[in-house]
Amino acid sequence: MTQKVIFWGQLCLLAAGLSLGSVEAHADGDLRKVNHVVVIMMENHSFDNYFGALPYASHGPYHRCKGRVEGDHRCVDGLTCTGSGSSLNCTNSNPDENGNPVSSFHDPRLCTGSDMDHGWVGSHFEANWMSPISTIVSTPNNGFILRNDVSFPDVQPTDHDTMGYYTGDDLPFYYGLAETFGIDDRYFCSLIGPTFPNRAYLIAATSFGHVSTSEDIPPIPAGYRPITGTIYDLLDKYGVSWIDYYSDVPTSIDARPFLSNNLAPITQFATDAAAGNLPQVAYVDPNFGFLVPADESDEHPPSDIRKGQYLISQIVAAVRNSPSWKDTVIFITYDEHGGTYDHVPPPRARQAGALNPDGISPGQCADLSNPPESELPGGGYNCAASQGAVAELCPDFTPTGPFPRDCPNFNQYGFRVPLIAVSPFSKRHYVSHTVGDHTSIDAFIEKRFMTTTTALPHPAMTLRDANALTLEDMFDFTRSPSLNSGVPAAPAPDPSDPGCTPD
Repeated sequence: MTQKVIFWGQLCLLAAGLSLGSVEAHADGDLRKVNHVVVIMMENHSFDNYFGALPYASHGPYHRCKGRVEGDHRCVDGLTCTGSGSSLNCTNSNPDENGNPVSSFHDPRLCTGSDMDHGWVGSHFEANWMSPISTIVSTPNNGFILRNDVSFPDVQPTDHDTMGYYTGDDLPFYYGLAETFGIDDRYFCSLIGPTFPNRAYLIAATSFGHVSTSEDIPPIPAGYRPITGTIYDLLDKYGVSWIDYYSDVPTSIDARPFLSNNLAPITQFATDAAAGNLPQVAYVDPNFGFLVPADESDEHPPSDIRKGQYLISQIVAAVRNSPSWKDTVIFITYDEHGGTYDHVPPPRARQAGALNPDGISPGQCADLSNPPESELPGGGYNCAASQGAVAELCPDFTPTGPFPRDCPNFNQYGFRVPLIAVSPFSKRHYVSHTVGDHTSIDAFIEKRFMTTTTALPHPAMTLRDANALTLEDMFDFTRSPSLNSGVPAAPAPDPSDPGCTPD
């Protein structure tokens, strides 16, 4: 019996009990009024880094959450501060090497310092400095400074970029969207780790054992082939039109050949929108700087975050001014935290109590690259870096055989990241507190486009998207409350943006 058959047997058994102890948040009205979903995933910023100051924005609609938040959709679980606007005094802190607390601070630089540690090992130390293998039991989020000082020892002690945050003065477009449409302050990346594994969850609701971004580009032209399939496979199976609009490198290259009918240059997005020709599902990729580093617009440090903000403003404006605006939902999010601080402990992942979503543990990669051997734990393509990272945390780890029970698995979300839902259906000035991750977007798409009625269970790739909440409480499909809402302008990037001019 293959790994795939074993997993799907488990999925069927567990899916039968999904309703036990789970509370789904529903929208007002009929989800099937949505005819287009646009997904934009940027790079490397935590919720506190971008929106920790949102409840203190001058003349903004929100306030800081205090105590129980059920029913209060004007409160944001951000940083704990006094003051308003850009004049804040925040008490959230992390200890430095001398045990002194370093508080969250306003970082005015739109180009920050060097990249921060957000690998599998480093992120677990950031989550629990004293016991990184015990994050599922305790996640105090107390190792951000200590880990980054270890990873980047030449950074000056006063340059603790990890504790920096931005305000509405720095991110006027994002704050404008957040204050007009809907956000979720309980949206987490899919695992405590880096870019590729988290993006894999958006593609496949699993990273099929991978925990390292160095394995991002598959060594085979057709891309990785997760045993349980991908969202692209489901879109094709159910006849849902989709396009990956890319800048330099398409995200879909991880699971599909580069030359395919589902690719289009990002410059075509505005043309398709204006003509009313958007597909049912559109993925929009920023420029990752692979070909021309100076063109990078994904907001990955140390690139100018204003480039990304400006790019997204163009995408949102193209939809807002198009015939498709009336029935479109745009999800804007970030793949992972990028080493920046967040104060909320990542909770257990919603996957029916399983240690991982597909029977594949960290570092024991499996896929359909060369069956049948590749279907067995440890037989998947291109897994050496992941195996090394897992072994660094767990000396008893082996690529095959039983996975150590006391080692981190894929049963915990990663740190919080921003999520904005821009749509005429978005409830105005609305903060959702529904727990979600990247597979919530998959589940939203699956529920809308792959069921004859939204009352039926939607198809799923793994236990993760089968259990994911679809964040529907953010929407009102009956009244379209934001139909006539405008979108703010974004300042264009400039070489003289704060922190971007070379010394």
